[in-house]
Amino acid sequence: MGMRDPRRFMNALKDMGIDTYVFNKESASTLPLLQKQAKDCKKCGLAATRRHVVFGEGDSKARLVFVGEAPGEEEDLQGRPFVGRAGKLLDQLIERIGLRRDEVYICNILKCRPPHNRDPEPGEVSACKDYLLGQLEIINPKIICTLGRHAYNALFEVDERITRIRGNLTKFKGTLLLPTYHPSFLLRNNERTKEAWEDMERLKQLLH
Repeated sequence: MGMRDPRRFMNALKDMGIDTYVFNKESASTLPLLQKQAKDCKKCGLAATRRHVVFGEGDSKARLVFVGEAPGEEEDLQGRPFVGRAGKLLDQLIERIGLRRDEVYICNILKCRPPHNRDPEPGEVSACKDYLLGQLEIINPKIICTLGRHAYNALFEVDERITRIRGNLTKFKGTLLLPTYHPSFLLRNNERTKEAWEDMERLKQLLH
């Protein structure tokens, strides 16, 4: 059949059950393929203590991606990101933008839960970061919203306090990025909630 009609060629591949065709390295990956790699990952010690790999969920073509820190106990049990108390608050934040959870994409820096919900260690972030970078490259959102200091610091390889960077619009590899508080932080610091609402209003404006 040749490559003179790429659409027919791709349709024929799908008929054979082949969803991806590797033309070059840039087009070689999809979210399901990346998720399979993550599920089998043993790059760091968290593989020995996890129940589930919490890859991420949502719209694979989302214009807005939320990036958190790491799965907690409930996320580790269910294999889904942000499903505990912090997840319910994140749902409210998303609604503030005028969107539903399934209209955005939600993931974390780490795909496995650190024991006792401790902070991610540098080696774990390094081992896991390529999965996040792959997700962002495949989804190609208009805006990234990092939740808490760990997500921001991991992407930019810095060590900033969330109270200093929160609400400061910047760019990550050409994509707009707005850092805000992690929902778990807001549950412990209710007085900061108003600032998070303001960040959601700003995201709403940036998406329109």
